[in-house]
Amino acid sequence: MSKKPFYITTPIYYPSGNPHIGHCYTTVACDSIARFKRMQGYDVMFLTGTDEHGLKIEQKAAEKGVTPKEFVDGIVEKFKNLWKYMNIDYDRYIRTTDDYHIDTVQKIFKSLYDKGYIYKGEYSGKYCTPCESFWTDSQLDENGCCPECHRPVAFAKEEAYFFKMSSFAERIEKLLTETDYLRPKTRALELVNNFIKPGLEDLCVSRTTFKWGVPVSFDEGHVVYVWIDALSNYISALGYMNDAYNDYDKFWPADVHMVAKDIMRFHAIIWPAILMALDIPLPKHLAVHGWITFNGEKMSKSLGNVVDPFILGERYGCDAIRYHILREMALGADSSFSNEIMINRINSDLANGLGNLVARTVTMADKYFGGTLPSDREADPLDENFKSVVLNAFAETEKAMEETKIKQALEEIFKAVDRANKYIDETEPWKLGKDEIKKNRLASVLYNLLDAIRIISALLSPFMPVVMPKIWEQIGASENDVTYDKLSVFGVLPKNVTVHKGEILFPRIDVDKEIEELNNIIQKNMAEAKSNLSSEEKGEIAEKIELAPEISIDDFAKIEIRVAKIKSAEKVKKSDKLLCLQLDDGMGGRQVVSGIAQYYSPEDLIGKKIQLIANLKPVKLRGVESLGMICAADTPDGIKVVFVDDSIPVGSKIR
Repeated sequence: MSKKPFYITTPIYYPSGNPHIGHCYTTVACDSIARFKRMQGYDVMFLTGTDEHGLKIEQKAAEKGVTPKEFVDGIVEKFKNLWKYMNIDYDRYIRTTDDYHIDTVQKIFKSLYDKGYIYKGEYSGKYCTPCESFWTDSQLDENGCCPECHRPVAFAKEEAYFFKMSSFAERIEKLLTETDYLRPKTRALELVNNFIKPGLEDLCVSRTTFKWGVPVSFDEGHVVYVWIDALSNYISALGYMNDAYNDYDKFWPADVHMVAKDIMRFHAIIWPAILMALDIPLPKHLAVHGWITFNGEKMSKSLGNVVDPFILGERYGCDAIRYHILREMALGADSSFSNEIMINRINSDLANGLGNLVARTVTMADKYFGGTLPSDREADPLDENFKSVVLNAFAETEKAMEETKIKQALEEIFKAVDRANKYIDETEPWKLGKDEIKKNRLASVLYNLLDAIRIISALLSPFMPVVMPKIWEQIGASENDVTYDKLSVFGVLPKNVTVHKGEILFPRIDVDKEIEELNNIIQKNMAEAKSNLSSEEKGEIAEKIELAPEISIDDFAKIEIRVAKIKSAEKVKKSDKLLCLQLDDGMGGRQVVSGIAQYYSPEDLIGKKIQLIANLKPVKLRGVESLGMICAADTPDGIKVVFVDDSIPVGSKIR
């Protein structure tokens, strides 16, 4: 019987700089889903790759004195090395410089033109080179900059082709609001309000002012807009309109496209419109995640806050890094990366939780039975509750993965880990081992633990593919014992299973020592990043550093800054910039209105701790009372809220 196909994709990465931990989430997440689906018996196609055209690439190559292809070749190799290091088991890797992809893009462009969806005109407006995005004046931020990256935009005027996006506005709005296409659904309203309700405009889809792109086949001098080029990879990689592959009929439509929130609109609006125009089925789901942030800021080479995954992997193992980034990020929200959060997560979940569970169980089996359990057993009603929690973890994990909720899946699995460690405390095997009469009961307890570890480790194997086989070896499980069909039942291990004591799976980390060493690495990265900035980039940062007139300590003493926690957030009606925040300030709570709506979605803020100017005179903004102000910073990537360490109590005074 043929396997059911499953197609999952990452976005294709833009190779303008070296990869870092901020690039890893999407690919690790998709790899984990792909592995889970393979374990379930699906015929999986997992696609990733690199988006190698565009003005920014052409400019960076010129700065280096190499051709654009030479420039991207070096960086693509670094991406591939990272994916290998992170155990990314992709099925196909596409580069937009591949001949077959270029062939498909040209044919798609010509097909849209022949159907009347592409027409020739003149583009006159604003263009953001870093984002490769066109913007109207009304879409720019309050500083007249790109609303995505908040960098300056350039005026562009040139002959161009346009795609009739406006023709699909109603269908796309229904797709976003009436179907399960976009996950999480909360993102749909943001797109509809920002791009569709104001009037979906036709899209400029060719350029003539640079050459590094896919040439328009029927009009010399035009190159295809990089996002039409990039989005087409999802079907060109399957052989659509080319002879390189023949998987299109089998795998399309895609089951899951997974992307970060900054490129959501391209996949939620432009890509569906293209497919509708081509009369091609739409992907089943678009899963949108947030950013891995560092101290509240998106990881950025220019800010020097990137974290090298190779360094982290060498120190803690790539499985621990994979687990940490997957465990921290809820679908749709940002995930804060810090050395302390990562180390504490590794210590609590992996060293003290899973690693300790395996070590205790195997050690006791070896100590009391010489490594091989006897066949005689003595059950207890307590066992059934323990087993039900483990089996429920299997069911809930399966459900969460079906909904691309990886964080929730891992939470469910570690509920079983916690229950297993509690089961040890409840049954007290060390006491049972001292009484020969109770050896049958001890054998039952240890067998239940080993079989629970079998289920837990098999469920974790898509997320941590290196360490889990080591666990199977230690608990005496064969590959046949950890197949998916055997994870919903207890009693699979041989009755007289033999364990094999092995290495410590997750050594406990000295928190203070590691934080100091990693902070030194980060500081070194920041210094190197600043020294490697172009003169233009240094100028952009320097322009922002202008001190206000000096004040005295008495002036500063008048400002009361307190720690507060955001309990809820919602957009202020008739305002694109304002969010209304309800805060727990340790003094009974208060409401604050902040102009950060263009930088943060409400769901990204809930539960975060911030710095509150608590004694500011109340004001009304758009008719909504604001009892204070939260602290934020101007950065090259836009306004960033200054978040506070979660361990600091609300109401604490900052001085």
